[in-house]
Amino acid sequence: MSFDVIVVGGSFAGQAAAIQLARARRRVLVIDAAAPRNRYAKGAHGIVGHDGKPPRAIVQEATRQLLSYPTAGFMDAEAVKAERVDDGFQVTLADGSRETAKRLVLATGVKDHLPEIDGLWERWGTSVIHCPYCHGYEVRDRQLGSLASSPHSWHQAKMLPDWGPTTFFTQGEYEPDPEQIELLERRGVTIERTPVVGLHGDAPGLTAVVLADGRKLEIGALFVAPRTSIASPLAEQLGCAVTEGPMGPYVEVDDWKATSVPGVYAAGDAAQAMQNASIAIASGTMAGVGAHQSLMV
Repeated sequence: MSFDVIVVGGSFAGQAAAIQLARARRRVLVIDAAAPRNRYAKGAHGIVGHDGKPPRAIVQEATRQLLSYPTAGFMDAEAVKAERVDDGFQVTLADGSRETAKRLVLATGVKDHLPEIDGLWERWGTSVIHCPYCHGYEVRDRQLGSLASSPHSWHQAKMLPDWGPTTFFTQGEYEPDPEQIELLERRGVTIERTPVVGLHGDAPGLTAVVLADGRKLEIGALFVAPRTSIASPLAEQLGCAVTEGPMGPYVEVDDWKATSVPGVYAAGDAAQAMQNASIAIASGTMAGVGAHQSLMV
C-alpha cells in the first residue's frame, strides 16, 4: 500500500506530525525503531498536561489516539534507507521490506555522545542530565555541577543557580572569557578548573565528583550538554542540507519544516539546535501541516 506521508520516528515530534495528517484524512504511516533519545529519563517535564509522565507512556497514549483514525498506521521497525522514486519516496526497512509515500517526514532524533568519564552513562537521565528546564526542578537545592563539553557550556552553568548552588567544571579545556567569568561570578557560580575524572555514589545516584588531583567535591546532580549526531542516515541519503549547530549537526528546514529536498520534511531534535520535548511537539505539528499543505496540488 502506498501512503500519502511516511513519518520516520514515532516519538514526540513524529506523533505530532502524524496526527495532523490523520485528522486531515491522509494515509499516514509512522515507522518507529523504539529507541528515542529520552528513553533514559523517568519523566518528561514542562509538557502542558503531561508534566512528570514517563516519556514512553506519553508516546503509547499518542499512538493509541493516532490509530483511532482510520487512515493512520504504525509499524515497529527500523527504516534503514530512503530514496526518491518516480511518484514520491521509498523507505526500506531493516527486514528488507519497503513502503512508499508521496511525502516524508523525518523525525528520527539524535544520539548523545557523552564525555569519556566512567560512570556518566550509568547515571544518564537520573543524576547526570542535560536540560535545566526538563530536569532542574527535580534536583533543586542540591549541589549542582555543570560539566563543560564545548565552548558554549558556560551558558548552561549561568542558568543553574536558579535551581541550586552551582560549580562549573571547565575540564581545564573550556575556559570562559573575562566577561563570561564576571557574569558567572555575579550569578554565584564557582569555577573549578581541575578536570572531573570520576563520579562517586551508588548509580544511578550521585553524591560527589572525583577530580584529577584526588579531591572529591559534593555534587548531587551533574548537568552536561553532550555532543549530538543525527540518529538516522536517511536525511544524508536523500541529500538534505545540514547545518552545524553548537552541539552537533541538524537538518536545515524552513518555517514549515521543509528540508532542502522537495517533499521531505524534518522535525524534532534532528531538525533544530534548541532541543526540548515541547519544542519537538511544536515542530512536528508544523511538519505535519506543511506536508499536508504540499499535497494540495
